[in-house]
Amino acid sequence: MTQERLDSLLEAVGGLSRVLILPHNDPDPDAIASAVALRYLLAEKLGVEGYIAYRGIIGRAENKALVRYLDHPLHRLTGSDLRQAASIALVDTQPSAGNNPVSPKSPVAIVLDHHTWREATAAVRFADVRQELGATSTILTEYLQAAGIEPSAALATALFYGIKTDTMGLGRGGSPADAAAYFYLQPRVDVEALVRIERAQVPVEYFVQLAAALQATRVFDGVVISYVGPMSHPDMTAEMADLLLRLEGARWVICMGVHDEELILSVRTRSRRGEAGGLAQRIVEHWGSAGGHGTMAGGQIPLKGENPEQMARQLGQRALEYLKIPETAGRPLI
Repeated sequence: MTQERLDSLLEAVGGLSRVLILPHNDPDPDAIASAVALRYLLAEKLGVEGYIAYRGIIGRAENKALVRYLDHPLHRLTGSDLRQAASIALVDTQPSAGNNPVSPKSPVAIVLDHHTWREATAAVRFADVRQELGATSTILTEYLQAAGIEPSAALATALFYGIKTDTMGLGRGGSPADAAAYFYLQPRVDVEALVRIERAQVPVEYFVQLAAALQATRVFDGVVISYVGPMSHPDMTAEMADLLLRLEGARWVICMGVHDEELILSVRTRSRRGEAGGLAQRIVEHWGSAGGHGTMAGGQIPLKGENPEQMARQLGQRALEYLKIPETAGRPLI
């Protein structure tokens, strides 16, 4: 099956000399690693140049360290990149997901993702969307194996870290395929580099925002809701949500913050039924865009002059209503 998918992928870009590879906005380790792996695969098998570009920022200290280790393979997306692209590959995202820069007219040829299937994806030449997987890096690892391509230590380290972060070391949403890729990559990892990436130093602002998040956190009978406020980078809510999910008794975490005139939302759950993506979409509704999978999800809402704190309060109320938790059950974490 993997060989058939690989053949179809290569056929979708056959005859091209260049492909624009786009991870989701503000790319995380899984998106970064998958984009770099796809670029390597296309170059090795077809001699096709893959140009990786992204919209947003890479703000988390660990993500910056990963990009430095990979020798800065990602470039800031420009308008001319999109206009001149003859073919686009979306990685760790899909058309109409709301977290990438493509439009309905963009020449998207490839989609590789592990989130919920989007109807717009049906129009592309090749799509491999497997919601049962914990990471897109797993898909790319399988392709490299099927192609008989041995990943370099740097690429193996990036893919391993992509799977590790998205599945919390296979403990969150990991499938047998994720485990197989994880243990295939493990002996190929640059261990010293991985330690440097995972323990990357953070600025003072990180601790200021951490303190603000903890002070603002309220606990509602297993549901943890926090409003961080203004953030230096958009994935701060995801980082805080992962941290707060460690709270004893926490089953759901909804963390919100403001970046670049948008309210950013991150959802995490320990529920065996998952449905984090469904919760995110339910509470965001028509205000913005949201998506995800079983145990983790996110969303963005343009503020358009709205009071972000008031909007965050409304989203929290919607989440509690959806989860059938009375708002009166709330208490401060600290």
